[in-house]
Amino acid sequence: MIRFVIILPLVIVAWMLLVKVVRDVRNANVDWTGITTIIGFIALAFWLRHVTGMG
Repeated sequence: MIRFVIILPLVIVAWMLLVKVVRDVRNANVDWTGITTIIGFIALAFWLRHVTGMG
C-alpha cells in the first residue's frame, strides 16, 4: 500500500508534465527533421551497443 501511495503521485505528476510538453510542442514551430535525426542516432547507438556489447 505504501508503494501505491508513493508511485501514484509520481505517475500523476509525470502525466501532467507530459501533457504540458505535448501542448507546448504543438504550439511551437519545431524543426522535426533535426529532432528525428537526433532520436535516430540515439536509437542507433543503443542498438549497436546491444548488438556488439561495446560502448
